[in-house]
This record gives sequence, structure tokens and C-alpha cells, in this order.
Amino acid sequence: MKTLIVSNLKKYYGKGDTTVKAVDGIDLQIETGKFTSIIGTSGSGKSTLLHCMAGLDKPTDGVVMLGDKNLYDLSDNELSKIRRQEFGFIFQSFNLIPVINVYDNIALPILLDGKKPDKIYIDSIVKAIGLEEQVKKFPNELSGGQQQRVAIARALANRPSVIFADEPTGNLDSKTTEEVMEILKNTVKDFGRTLVMITHNQEIAETADRIITISDGKIINDTDKNN
Repeated sequence: MKTLIVSNLKKYYGKGDTTVKAVDGIDLQIETGKFTSIIGTSGSGKSTLLHCMAGLDKPTDGVVMLGDKNLYDLSDNELSKIRRQEFGFIFQSFNLIPVINVYDNIALPILLDGKKPDKIYIDSIVKAIGLEEQVKKFPNELSGGQQQRVAIARALANRPSVIFADEPTGNLDSKTTEEVMEILKNTVKDFGRTLVMITHNQEIAETADRIITISDGKIINDTDKNN
């Protein structure tokens, strides 16, 4: 797996007196095979940081390295390829395709990359996440918790180096939130993935191996529970 390293990352909006420093000079190394949560209040810069780390939003300055590649030295096509092949994404709104079934939703990142899905591997994800009974169903036939399980399975499908989760339990009730967080933790462990999750919820953040607190675009606390 490739290590993700962020150096002096900045994302500013506006100019002069109206400049908003959403991300203000962050240095960060994400440990491979670990679950890292990034917590902050609304407007703290955590979403902007995640989007810049994941190649979704170009920073004003700074470097994001995945292995030996700086994401923002790449062409748009090369960056798209990194996002397809090296990153998995889990969003608050699930972002499933309504007209295809659960199995095809899970396999979609591989199909978009022009490759043939590894059925044995995908079946192992489906089993681990408890979706065996749902694979032929369509997203609108599933509960919110089941839809988020599909999103987690899809994020794992291309064997990414890093999975980015953006408030993945934001639309779920407390019981389903617990179930989804348990699945996320288990998938990191069972499939050896690196997970970076943003949240505004301290209780959810505490389930991670490492908790990074952001305020006004800066890291104000970084706690590794394994050290």
C-alpha cells in the first residue's frame, strides 16, 4: 500500500481582507493500514482538507504525495486514474446508481476502469459486510444502513490504497451508525485498508486509531491511540 503524505497544504478562498484560509499550512502523514479520523466543527476546514488529499479539489499551495507521486503535478487524466485505482470514496449521501443493482454498484469502479471485476474478491466483501441477500436488489429497495454498506463495499472493490469517508454516518440513525462504524473498522482490519474519515461527532471520531482535530484550517490536536 502507498503512503499518503501532505506537506504545507493550503487552500485559500478570496483575496486581501476577505481571504478565507480553509486549510492553512497542514503537514500530515497518514499511516497505512490504520483508521484515522479528522474531526472539527462546521467551517473548520476538515472537508476541504479531505477533498484536497483525495484529489477532488486543487490546493492553493503545498504537496500531496501518494507513494512517489505528487497528485497535483499530474495531468487531469492521470489524476482521474489515481482516483479510480488508488482511492475509494464513501459519502454521506451514498451516491449509488439507482438503475443498477447492488452487485453492479459495488463493481462500478472496476468497470469504469475498463477491467473485469474479481468475483471471488467482491463476493468476499459482500459476505464480510452482510449483503449476500441484497446483491440483486436496487438501491431504492434498501434501508439507509444497507445503502451505506453497499457504498463501503464499492469503496473496497478496487483494492484502494486509501479509503476516504466524508461524514459516512451523517444520514443514519444512532443504531445504524453504530453498525456502519463497526463494519468500517472491521473492513480496515480484515482487508488491510487505510481509512481517513471526517466527522463533526466526537463519539464517532473516538472509534478511530488516530484522531486529528482541525480548527480554522490548522491541526490543533493529533492523538494516536496506539502510542
